[in-house]
Amino acid sequence: MDSKSVEDMIEGLSGFHFSGFHMDGSKLNNIEKPTTTLAIENVHKQPFIIGVAGGAASGKTTVCDMIIQQLHDQRVVLVNQDSFYHKLTEEELATVHEYNFDHPDSFDTEKLLDSMENLRHGQAVDIPNYDFKSYKNSVFPARRVNPADVIILEGILIFHDPRVRELMNMKIFVDTDADVRLARRIRRDTVEKGRDIGVVLDQYSKFVKSAFDDFILPTKKYADIIIPRGGDNHVAIDLIVQHIRTKLGQHDLCKIYPNLYVIQSTFQIRGMHTLIRDSQTTKHDFVFYADRLIRLVVEHGLGHLPFTEKQVITPTGSVYTGVDFCKRLCGVSVIRSGESMENALRACCKGIKIGKILIHREGEDNGQQLIYEKLPQDISERQYSCQSYFITYKKGCTGIQHHISQSHIRTSGCTCGVQKLPKSKDCDI
Repeated sequence: MDSKSVEDMIEGLSGFHFSGFHMDGSKLNNIEKPTTTLAIENVHKQPFIIGVAGGAASGKTTVCDMIIQQLHDQRVVLVNQDSFYHKLTEEELATVHEYNFDHPDSFDTEKLLDSMENLRHGQAVDIPNYDFKSYKNSVFPARRVNPADVIILEGILIFHDPRVRELMNMKIFVDTDADVRLARRIRRDTVEKGRDIGVVLDQYSKFVKSAFDDFILPTKKYADIIIPRGGDNHVAIDLIVQHIRTKLGQHDLCKIYPNLYVIQSTFQIRGMHTLIRDSQTTKHDFVFYADRLIRLVVEHGLGHLPFTEKQVITPTGSVYTGVDFCKRLCGVSVIRSGESMENALRACCKGIKIGKILIHREGEDNGQQLIYEKLPQDISERQYSCQSYFITYKKGCTGIQHHISQSHIRTSGCTCGVQKLPKSKDCDI
């Protein structure tokens, strides 16, 4: 394509613009319109899985209940490892007091893994209700567990099998004093499970204590978080809940691309999104609220630029330690959607240099070709902000990578439809 045809294309694309938006409704025949379909749209959203382990009667269930109560606005389900005890045979029932319920082999781990796999793929499962008086899992009807945003796996040996550990996004170990655990176990087993206190103490000395030392305590090293005093440690539980909320509020793309930043949603932002999506919104209002959103994106993106510490003298003579803005900054608009962001960038960065590039897409595979570029001559020495209302190009920013280091690139956009996210340092949406 010669330079004349390129210039004609640029001129044809410019048309009549109002506040950065094309208002005449003309259609482009040669350039495919950007798509706003997310590349991961059809991928099932994976739940956040929390594992809670610890010795018997350490307070695991209390910790789980407190987490569930504080995450009341999320869909949370609890899966107990106790529900997956093997059904005892007639011979084992005859000598049940000699059976070690704290050994890893006493659990049906394969069934637990199958249930978790179904939940992870959005399928409901039936969790058995184990009866500790008859030692059977068929006395009570199974509990129906539906897919949820958060799945809590709780059990004394939930960290023992590496296949189960790999499913977890967060691993918590509840660490409680041995004397406290013994006192709780005596009270629980005699009241809730109807066992004789002598049998409880005999079982503790014969199986529980050794199992804790041999199997449970060694799994403490796998924990991401260790909670002393169990449910009495309200500070630790509050911090855990805050971390979970942060993870749940994180955009799906952020989990895949660590260099992607999504502006935190507020009622104001959601309200503006509602207005620009409303078919009844006038063109004037659409431009007004779209410009407001663009300004927020640009300002948020500028916050990720490098800053240096600087001290200044205030009018009262005191010293103020702050930061100095990046001096050498330029912007590059991806024609033509990026032009809608230029006004906001100029308003935030006085006298900023702005270049332009045009990417032509053709063919069924959306093959792309850089057919026009006009960039500042010293762009390689500047921090570079790539402006595109729709970040939809498959290899965004790579068309000018020979001009500037990838570490200097910040990409800003309002709608993301990325097939392969730009290899830029930061991307703001």
